[in-house]
Amino acid sequence: MQIHDTTKALAGQNDFASQALFKLTQDQTLIQLQFTDATSAQADALRTRLRQFDGTVTRKGTTVSGLLAYEATKQLSDNWLTWFPGEQEADKQLTNVLASYELGWQANDFRFELREKPMIYAIMNITPDSFYDGGRYQTKEAVSAHIAEMVEAGADLIEVNGQTTRPGYTEVTPEVEIERTIPYIKQIKLLYPDMAVGIDTYKLPVMKAAIDAGVDVINDVNSFMDDPEKLPYLAKQRVGLLTMLNGRGNDFTNLSEEMHTFFEDNIKAITDAGVAFDRIALDQGIGYSKLPDSKQDFVMMRNVDQFNDLNRPMMVAVSRKGFYKQLLGLEKDDRLPMTLITETEMMLKGGRIIRVHDVEETRQMITFLDEIEKGYWLA
Repeated sequence: MQIHDTTKALAGQNDFASQALFKLTQDQTLIQLQFTDATSAQADALRTRLRQFDGTVTRKGTTVSGLLAYEATKQLSDNWLTWFPGEQEADKQLTNVLASYELGWQANDFRFELREKPMIYAIMNITPDSFYDGGRYQTKEAVSAHIAEMVEAGADLIEVNGQTTRPGYTEVTPEVEIERTIPYIKQIKLLYPDMAVGIDTYKLPVMKAAIDAGVDVINDVNSFMDDPEKLPYLAKQRVGLLTMLNGRGNDFTNLSEEMHTFFEDNIKAITDAGVAFDRIALDQGIGYSKLPDSKQDFVMMRNVDQFNDLNRPMMVAVSRKGFYKQLLGLEKDDRLPMTLITETEMMLKGGRIIRVHDVEETRQMITFLDEIEKGYWLA
């Protein structure tokens, strides 16, 4: 038996049905497979198995075609040789198909494989004026205790922040930001060497100090484009880059299309500078809209799947933000349930990096949703 991934071939067909199906496969990470040279018995078994995965299935003679979700394809691969013993070559082909859909993010020696399960990107604000927890962690003891809590709760990465970029923020000097953040980056690396560490900064001197201290990810609200010295320097490093669309200076007309164009151009600029493609992750910039009514933020919460075709992990950054008060009247400490609901919606559409204040509850949400997504009955 032979297995072929025919998904991308849809892009070259000009009829509406093929174009619509290709768009759907991109948005939902669906895989169109064609199984050829099957025996009649194998074709019957294939049709039965693919239907167990709730797939769309057709059969023409000894050729079976199926449209499956990524998780279904993975479980088909996991069970292949049990269901079709002796079909080692087809097993290799199916393994290669899955490998082509990997979504890895490289950050120094850390590699986060995010196609199957999102990562928890925990926030550690060491600032007096962050929108949610500003001023809460101002002593070494308080910061250290909170870091330990996040590690114990299951964070995959802890981001240390020394300056807020909330609306109307007051800029601090690089020296102040370095003083606030670098000691804690070093502390996390010393006490938790297996924990990845990030920093949220748009200042090149702070980036350099953080990299010297061992940071693994740089999160830049200015998409690494505001200082011509940034990318040549970062191209020589190994850190992961989280690049954000900052909409505060933009007047959008077709939001999804213009955002997509921005990310295409931004990714090209970063890779042209010498940064490896798999070091890049994306952030839509929710909360950075030019408009004060959060209407663009709600569009961004909905349109996450419009960027899945870029094959870069997308951040979900909606933890306890102000739109929960604008729409629902919720105070900061009452926003966790709606935060989890919003994160769930965005995660199911392709969000892979969940930036949160509440690690334990987010871990529970991801674990439960992961179990649901794996829920195929293969009796």
